[in-house]
Amino acid sequence: MLNKKIVAGAVTLAIAAASTLALVEVESVSAQQPATPVVAASAPITTVPGMAPVLDPRNLYSEISDPSKLQAVVKDDLERVYVPNLRSMDVYVIDPGKMKVVDRFKVGDAPQHVVPSWDLRTLWVANNAERKLTGSLTPVDPRTGKPGKNIPVDDPYNMYFTPDGKSAIVVAEARHRLDFRDPKTMAMQYSIDVPKCGGINHADFSIDGRYAIFTCEFEGSVAKIDLVKREVMGYLTLKMPATRLKDKPVPQGLPDTEICTSKKGMPQDIRVSPDGKRFYVADMEADGVHILDAEAFKEIGFITTGVAAHGLYPSRDGKNLYVANRGSHRIHGPRRGPGSVTVVDFATDKIVARWPVPGGGSPDMGNISADGKWLWLSGRFDDVVYRFDTTTGEVSQIKVGAEPHGLTLWPQPGRYSLGHTGNMR
Repeated sequence: MLNKKIVAGAVTLAIAAASTLALVEVESVSAQQPATPVVAASAPITTVPGMAPVLDPRNLYSEISDPSKLQAVVKDDLERVYVPNLRSMDVYVIDPGKMKVVDRFKVGDAPQHVVPSWDLRTLWVANNAERKLTGSLTPVDPRTGKPGKNIPVDDPYNMYFTPDGKSAIVVAEARHRLDFRDPKTMAMQYSIDVPKCGGINHADFSIDGRYAIFTCEFEGSVAKIDLVKREVMGYLTLKMPATRLKDKPVPQGLPDTEICTSKKGMPQDIRVSPDGKRFYVADMEADGVHILDAEAFKEIGFITTGVAAHGLYPSRDGKNLYVANRGSHRIHGPRRGPGSVTVVDFATDKIVARWPVPGGGSPDMGNISADGKWLWLSGRFDDVVYRFDTTTGEVSQIKVGAEPHGLTLWPQPGRYSLGHTGNMR
């Protein structure tokens, strides 16, 4: 870096020709005007064949930024919230404009998530049947909101899609396996075994589509999967903090932390940063979000967000990350726990807002409205759905079935879906 200070007269700045460019800052005492910063243009992203281009390398969420990004193919789809209820084995359908349940229908055993397809034409209910052999996928037509016939599929806890749209990735949690299937018929294409990833469940994808990182809930780790070579690239054990939050309401003025006795974490949802350089991993045991260096595949930071950090959702403008804190370290927690939502600034990794659930609650999985004004989340242990105002944090609730889980709000802006409850790009 070269610095020259003008005290009097003119100063000539010479920059020698070289292969590396140097940034020259000039400060004028007489004018006292700040120098104009030089911002280097982001290099274009070379994506895997068949994947849509990354139009803004600084923000891979640029194409989901507002309702103007809704594709023509979804213009006739009903605006609805689809809520899978794990224990009552049904889906409740909410009209978000009327704020009430307008339909419900039975699906398969233990519905976990409602997953938009890569081509945006089908909403798949993933019924993993929890340790039984009766797993299935229920297709839902978003234009009518009505279900089709169940398709038998082994252990579909969750589902994603390869960035090129050629395969659905059924996350067979109990099998420690990723099943790549035809995205329309669900016929098997091939599988990738992930033997050291107990409780494999949630994922997100690199900015160029070359790899994905899956969380391993029961191992306290994550697995990096090469989608080109179709193999496991490696595993990373997540670090546990020295202390964590108490998972019960604490009277004002008393300590709300305790020594963390857990030997390993319980990672849940995962999301990539707008520039693709970091991954954020919600950890239910650690009460916060691990920050990973994407390429180096190592942990570089941690943010304490709230009791039992669980779901992760980028804001429409790609500036913030909403963290749903489920309120209990237990898989089956009590009602009215200290659940909340924490808002993290992507640029600084600082917390900018905290939104408690009045009277307690259990925010879990969901998505954001097309206009970005509302964050919808299931209340896992309270049999409700929450709607958070993303400006004020004010919460409204709607009663649904037994143990709601991975709801989706449809339609969503974006060119294609990578799966889960609407991981759009």
